[in-house]
Amino acid sequence: MTLMTERPTMSGTESRSFEELLDALDELIVPDGYKAEIIRGNIVVSPRSKAYYLDVMERVCDQLRPNLPDGHRISDGPFLYVFPGSERAYGPDIHAAHRSVSRTSGNRLDGEALSFVAELTSSSTRDDDLTDKVETYGKAGVPVYLVLDMQEEQATVFWTPSVKGYESHCTMPFGEELPIPAPLDCTLDTTGFHAPKTSAT
Repeated sequence: MTLMTERPTMSGTESRSFEELLDALDELIVPDGYKAEIIRGNIVVSPRSKAYYLDVMERVCDQLRPNLPDGHRISDGPFLYVFPGSERAYGPDIHAAHRSVSRTSGNRLDGEALSFVAELTSSSTRDDDLTDKVETYGKAGVPVYLVLDMQEEQATVFWTPSVKGYESHCTMPFGEELPIPAPLDCTLDTTGFHAPKTSAT
C-alpha cells in the first residue's frame, strides 16, 4: 500500500473486505501526526489537527464533561470506533461513551456505544465529516454528532438518529451558544473557536 500525497487515501485497498481492511489497519504504521480510518472501502490517512485545534477540543470536553450520562467518559484521544453495518471505522476527534467500552485488550471500539461524537474539520477531512460521517453516525444510533467547521467557522449539531441518518440539526456561527440535545441537554459556548490571528511580519 502506498500513501497518496494528493489525497490521504491508501491505494490497493478497494477490493478488500471490511475485515481485511481492519486487519490491514491493525498492521499499518501511521506516520506521526496522522490518523487512519476506513471510509467508503478505503483506508484513509489524514493529518492530525492544527495546534490550536487542541485548545478547541479541550474547551469542548471541559464544557460537556459535567453533563455526561453516569459512567460516561469524554476524550480527545485517538481511538478507533468500528461500524460493521456501514463498513466504516473512524477515529473521531472527540468521543464520549460508557467507560465499559474501553475495557478491552483490543484496539477496536464499538461505534454504536458512543453517546456523543465530534469532528473538527480540516481541508482534507471536511467533505467526509459533513457527509459520510453524518450518515454513518446517524444510522448507528449515536445520539449527538457535533461538527466544528473550522473552515467556515460554524458549529452544527445533529441529533434524532434514524435508519436514514439524523433527522434534526442546528447550525450556529462560532461565538454563539449552541444547544446540545439529550443525553447531554446543555449549551456549548463556541467563543474562541476561531483560528488565532497571525501577526504581520
